[in-house]
Amino acid sequence: MSSKRTAFLFLIIALPVCRLYAQAEEETELEEITESVPAQEEDFDYSELTERLAFYRKHPLNLNTATREELQAFVFLNPVQIADFLNYRGAAGKLIEVQEIQTVPSFDSETVRKLLPFVMVSRGSGLKINDLKRKSESSLILNWGELLQKPKGYFPSDTGKRSFYTGSRSHLLTRYRYHYDKNLFAAFTLEKDAGERFFSKGTVVPDFWSGTISIKGEGWIKKFVAGDYSLQFGQGLCLWTGLSFGKGAAIASLARQYSGLKPYTSANESLFFRGVSSSVAFGKVLVTPFLSYRKLDAHQDSSFSGAGVTSLSQSGLHRSESEIKNHNSITGMVYGSNIEYTGDALRFGGVLYRTGFDKPFLPGKYLYNKFDFSGKSVTNSSVYYNYNWENVYFFGEAAHSLGEGFAVVNGAMAALSRQVSVVLLYRSYSRNFYSFFSQGISESTSGTPEKGFYSGLTITPNSKTEISLYADFFNFPWLRFGVDGPSRGYDLFAQFTYSPAKNLKLTLRYKNKDRPENDDEDQTVHYVQSAKRESVRAELEYVKGAFRFRNRVEALYFRKDKLLDKGFMLYQDIICKPLRKRISASMRYAIFDTDSYNSAVYAFENNLLYTYSVSGYQNSGTRFYLNAKYRISRNTDLSARYSVTSYINMDAVGSGPDQVAGRKKSDINMQVSIRF
Repeated sequence: MSSKRTAFLFLIIALPVCRLYAQAEEETELEEITESVPAQEEDFDYSELTERLAFYRKHPLNLNTATREELQAFVFLNPVQIADFLNYRGAAGKLIEVQEIQTVPSFDSETVRKLLPFVMVSRGSGLKINDLKRKSESSLILNWGELLQKPKGYFPSDTGKRSFYTGSRSHLLTRYRYHYDKNLFAAFTLEKDAGERFFSKGTVVPDFWSGTISIKGEGWIKKFVAGDYSLQFGQGLCLWTGLSFGKGAAIASLARQYSGLKPYTSANESLFFRGVSSSVAFGKVLVTPFLSYRKLDAHQDSSFSGAGVTSLSQSGLHRSESEIKNHNSITGMVYGSNIEYTGDALRFGGVLYRTGFDKPFLPGKYLYNKFDFSGKSVTNSSVYYNYNWENVYFFGEAAHSLGEGFAVVNGAMAALSRQVSVVLLYRSYSRNFYSFFSQGISESTSGTPEKGFYSGLTITPNSKTEISLYADFFNFPWLRFGVDGPSRGYDLFAQFTYSPAKNLKLTLRYKNKDRPENDDEDQTVHYVQSAKRESVRAELEYVKGAFRFRNRVEALYFRKDKLLDKGFMLYQDIICKPLRKRISASMRYAIFDTDSYNSAVYAFENNLLYTYSVSGYQNSGTRFYLNAKYRISRNTDLSARYSVTSYINMDAVGSGPDQVAGRKKSDINMQVSIRF
């Protein structure tokens, strides 16, 4: 044993407070992790992430046997940190205490704090008889929610005519999960959104259903998935389905940590494959062939009498007659394979696949649609790599739509010291690069030509302070929706976090984004103008016993030509999770005042188990929500949520079929969670 490790173990014995710290931090909200790595898509279902973290909270990962792929489940670990940990374990041998991770070169105090609730250390490798009962676990979650006011779309439009929405106001969700150790996993999800019929036409299941079975092996077949699955390779340019992260406070999350084949468990209804796939190992080479066949929602072109479509729909909503018409209106088949080599420091691979549809895609009628995809099939390919060299991590991908355009991403991440790390990324997406499953880092929506350069910096001068900075400069060489000309802009971000004590944290954040838009004049030809959104935020979080208090104030300014819209939001959160008590709760009271949609302020909200929501605070008023959970027994929980938004000087809330008469909009949700 090295003298460094011996000294460190004596330090652990002398400072038992470390264990108390780890135990207390097990109650840290998943929201903190989720908010630091925002999803690429708005309103994305975060259950894929929260379920994964909740599993490791209940079944901590053994650091002495953890693989690179398992460590990638913790999105707050960057590739340099994972490589440093694996190198540390390889050189020093198995860990003796979990707090030993503090000696990993790139692990700062914030990383250690976040990781401790999800990991453990065990030197034994044999199976214990007493562990057999814990090898198998099932869980069932039943959700019901409903808007208490009746929106306009649920009333008949005229006497004798049906309402705009064809179903009830209830939202229903059922999640079933089965684990046998880490080798066998099965999941089944059923969902009916508000406004949808419970049974779709011609089916005996709710509007959306998803099922998957996943098997992991130790031999040459590493993974096999049947049913719904996701594929994540490279930097997301060519093939990436499921949850992906964009720009946020977690600077290092910008580098995609691809995990290949995974079972799909989200309630998102679009970004997944349905069929079979397997990962087969030939030494250090892993081959992943895949086949998917499923019906998709698409916007149809009425001028061609349903013979063609203009785009795929990803909302997953089938409430009105027009949405129902788009439901499963096109059939897609995807097949191909990925092959990759994994060495000690180098990992590189390539993917080739074909996407075909039974109906052609037709270009839109506007000028910005000139380079949209048209036809019935496209073949995509890419090569990708990542390489660890000392404290530097290089990564990149080059993708190509055969016969069409290219997309390229290259970047580097470096731990300049234990206190400073940097991320650099360059991207270029051509106007005729087409991929229906691309989720590369971008400022615009997928499929829009773009070039950009991102630089981020994380500084931790001491265990109490962290500073995150990034600057992203981008330009769009072609027209976009709402922008009648080429444009360029920037996105600046700065965050300062200070934790003078383990129960106190102060966060200051500044954002400034300029993303040009058309002018607001009523004319045929528009000029492209600067459209700046500037926001400042201050948040204070304090823990006292079983209570967690969080205060946030945020101001936003939107500037466009002579227009200046202002937004303001202030909230108080109280979270109560008493140890060894049956009842826990959280609540928020917020005050907001915004001039328009442009100055709306967005914030994460705690919700029921495995769910988080992002609410836009717009107009003027107050918002309140209360979440409560009661533990009926060791394996059964009953949860409820009530929320209400009250507006000032408004006779109706919302617009169109979602409009509600009056000044209030409230909803209630109930959930039963059973583990067996």
